[in-house]
Amino acid sequence: MKHNDKFLIFKPAKSSMQSGLRNTNRWCLSNCEMNDSYISSKFCWNGSSNPEKRIKVFFKTLDEAKKFALKRNILFEIIVPTKRKILKKSYSQNFMKKKNV
Repeated sequence: MKHNDKFLIFKPAKSSMQSGLRNTNRWCLSNCEMNDSYISSKFCWNGSSNPEKRIKVFFKTLDEAKKFALKRNILFEIIVPTKRKILKKSYSQNFMKKKNV
């Protein structure tokens, strides 16, 4: 790992195929440098000469992630998640007539 690499600490978002919030309560430490990539001429897939960019370490709390990074002298940036806005509606509202506005 280079000393000038920058890492991100964030909470991963749920996938669009997920209805629940499972696996979104953990904090992730991930390399944010996305350079050094290339496209293979033979197979047309993206490759990288930097295998460290795929490494992700997960923690239960933000403090654990910060302690881990500080102990190893890793430069990091914290991305604080925004609060989700929950719209309460029932399934039957999908079939109600829309009001003309």
